[in-house]
Amino acid sequence: MIFLLSALYGKKATQGCPCGHLGDGSNRCHCTLDRITRYRMRISGPLLDRIDMHVEVPRQPLQINRQSPQRQEESSETIRRRVIDAREIQLDRQGCTNQVLQGVHIEQVAAPDKAGNELLHRAIENLGLSMRAYHRILKVARTIADLEASPKVETAHISEAIGQELTQ
Repeated sequence: MIFLLSALYGKKATQGCPCGHLGDGSNRCHCTLDRITRYRMRISGPLLDRIDMHVEVPRQPLQINRQSPQRQEESSETIRRRVIDAREIQLDRQGCTNQVLQGVHIEQVAAPDKAGNELLHRAIENLGLSMRAYHRILKVARTIADLEASPKVETAHISEAIGQELTQ
């Protein structure tokens, strides 16, 4: 599991359990549920609530990692270029990256289309999410839009950001 810290410009990585084999198809985890729970509680809820993106990176067999001619994936260089371009868009638009935006400013910069706004408000109400989660979803959606060079935050961006929030 990799955590991306917004305000600290850093990333944190942790295993899913003490032995590191939870969810690993090639090795069996021998940790008890109680041991896994205690291990995960070492990272406090308030700290986790301030992490904008949680990304699970499962172990992949070597043959999946090798590029086959049938797979049309973006190269690392293409992805790197999109990230650099997205950061430049953010700096040009607001003088900082999305991760440091707060409150009203993020609501202005990341205002979604009407359907996206309705989806976001339904998700907040139905899932009982906090205002911090609301702003985190907006920041992630704005970043997704920037990665696509989209000037507006659309429903699809909000939907993807809500999905990210739910995986936390």
